[in-house]
Amino acid sequence: MSLQLGSLTVDVPVVLAPMAGITNAAFRRLCLEQGAGLYVCEMITSRGLVEGDATTKSMLAFDELETVRSVQLYGTDPVYVGKAAEILCADFGVAHIDLNFGCPVPKVTRKGGGGALPWKRGLLGEILTAAVKAAEPYDVPVTMKTRKGIDDDHITYLDAGRIAEETGVAAIALHGRTVQQAYSGQADWDAIGELVQHVNIPVLGNGDIWEARDAVRMVEETGAAGVVVGRGCLGRPWLFRDLAAAFTDGLDGVATLPNLGEVSVMMRRHAELLSQYMGEEKGCKEFRKHVTWYLKGFRAGGALRHSLALVSSLAALDELLAELDPAEPFPVGELGTPRGRQGAPRKKVVLPEGWLDDADGAGCAVTEEVDSSSGG
Repeated sequence: MSLQLGSLTVDVPVVLAPMAGITNAAFRRLCLEQGAGLYVCEMITSRGLVEGDATTKSMLAFDELETVRSVQLYGTDPVYVGKAAEILCADFGVAHIDLNFGCPVPKVTRKGGGGALPWKRGLLGEILTAAVKAAEPYDVPVTMKTRKGIDDDHITYLDAGRIAEETGVAAIALHGRTVQQAYSGQADWDAIGELVQHVNIPVLGNGDIWEARDAVRMVEETGAAGVVVGRGCLGRPWLFRDLAAAFTDGLDGVATLPNLGEVSVMMRRHAELLSQYMGEEKGCKEFRKHVTWYLKGFRAGGALRHSLALVSSLAALDELLAELDPAEPFPVGELGTPRGRQGAPRKKVVLPEGWLDDADGAGCAVTEEVDSSSGG
């Protein structure tokens, strides 16, 4: 089972969701070593790229094995988005552009961006049109990621799907939660199935995919053309091995259960790749955030975990990893359980003043930030 995005064929219908501070070139390489799929760069802002912001440009680092360069672009102004899409195609050799209309972070929604923007149907259409038009001469497909809506009273995903299809977008990914839910509760897969019935472009499902069997079940239940995986792979890059096997050969025998020794090898590889891209000191500091995810459910003691979370060199990491019991079996009780951030629903989604008064917004581009948080 493959995924077709315009002229781009993805051998396995699995997409790594962009996650801020996570899906850098090192993590994408680590996941790519495990299995086929589409691995999307951390989200960048269109204004930051157009204006040559150094931090934004530094995020556009790609591994030599990334023959298909994929980038998620954030934008609220059609002019900036169009210019940024052309830069990605012409200067960075990008083969796929995804537009973020799903971010639930308050500092983004208060500016009318992320998951708040699809409420403005006209503005959404203008942004998508600008991106598709800019990427078309390079034969680069444009996709979009969105959520069900702002909250249960302001649902947007069906209109977003229609607009995406009308503007030439190659596929739409739906996270089955509202902005208000953030990452709490349970994802609504029924909404994904409804969107599949509503549009004639591929729909990708996102939300609560913790194991390969979840991905297969989502596709079977919703008719989605593929899945987008985010938090489920935190500390578990081998999930992409299971996903590739499940979509290629079926679920029989798919259950990678590495012992702690095998997990420690993966941890070392991750830190090594981060060090290659960032330098050893910075790379090891960046690795610290991943320790808790890798060791989730294992018996590793608190003092050792604490030391690992303060590691500053590969040599120190090697000494600490040697203290782990390599024969300790994988904690099967962790299978199918949520990973990463969850939290509680927001009491209220922060929006620009009067945002809900007009559901069109055509011709009224929102001022863009140079830097914004990512997520979806």
